[in-house]
Amino acid sequence: MKKMGSVLIAFSGGVDSTLLLKVTSDVLKDRVMAVTSSSPIHLSYEVKEAKGLARRLRVRHIISYSRECENKEFIKNTLKRCYYCKKELFKELKKIARENGFRFVIDGSNYGDLQSFRPGKKALRDLKIRSPLAEVGLRKKEIRKLSKELGLPTWNRPSQTCLVTRIPYGERITRKRLKRIEKGEEFLKGLGLKEARLRDYGDMARIEVNPKEIKILVKKDIRKRVINRLKRLGYTYISLDLEGYRSGSMNEALPPIKSG
Repeated sequence: MKKMGSVLIAFSGGVDSTLLLKVTSDVLKDRVMAVTSSSPIHLSYEVKEAKGLARRLRVRHIISYSRECENKEFIKNTLKRCYYCKKELFKELKKIARENGFRFVIDGSNYGDLQSFRPGKKALRDLKIRSPLAEVGLRKKEIRKLSKELGLPTWNRPSQTCLVTRIPYGERITRKRLKRIEKGEEFLKGLGLKEARLRDYGDMARIEVNPKEIKILVKKDIRKRVINRLKRLGYTYISLDLEGYRSGSMNEALPPIKSG
């Protein structure tokens, strides 16, 4: 970080980017700025939480309104959707960095992210975005441990991904669909579920929760509330995935893909 001199951080307010912001601000002081992206693909409350974290760490922070939903290639929802999304986002962040005199743009990707199917990584390489956590070999488990030691409130926060990951590849991304997913997940988490994903298949919703919490959803009164709420949101069929929540479950239907 000292060699970089000054940085702009893509700050989601999640576990990884919060640790990165904490360490970077400790080292570079006022030569750091955090930028949080706000758009229909992100959960609304995340922006509010990011604001609070940046204020707590006393780091200059701004909101950038990204326009990936206006990108025709992105809304087609092909396997390259993350590439188009990241390219749109980081082009804007590089522009903000230039305008404010910051030498580097960095993000919170960790070493484990390099091992999974993430087309967005190519956009980072193309735009020369640095990922310090990945560069020093830190994985999620280690990042959580370090965050706890530093007293960061995000140390045990569930991993979060954008709402587009709830839509099967090949099905068009629309603002209406994203809002429906967000409302559905807000309702599920309001039931006290720690982790909940609402996978959207048009007229069918597939719910994923922590396996230990499946018992909550099969209670008669809770089950009825879930059915009624999701049907009001426009789903005809509501299913519960007995395998439970796992990151990247939408990729399970794809043929084997090399990471990169």
